[in-house]
Amino acid sequence: MATLVIRNVEDDLHVRLKSQAAAHRRSMEEEARILLRQGLSSGAAAPSGGFGQAMRAVFEPLGGLHLPATSNELPGEPPDFSGPEWEAER
Repeated sequence: MATLVIRNVEDDLHVRLKSQAAAHRRSMEEEARILLRQGLSSGAAAPSGGFGQAMRAVFEPLGGLHLPATSNELPGEPPDFSGPEWEAER
């Protein structure tokens, strides 16, 4: 089995882990192992669907992101560059 050393753990987090381990009558190491197993087995990995899925995961819990409707229509006729003023000078 591998050994894992975690440095610079915040004091508050350390106290909470110690308290939770005591409440469950386990060592801090065993409590940390259980929490790691639970956290990694819950499927909490990053979304694999790319950027769009990641953005959906962020905004859906907030009610979604509503953008104004857009149209694919052009705003008008394209400019006419066929006049003599647009001919290339030679």
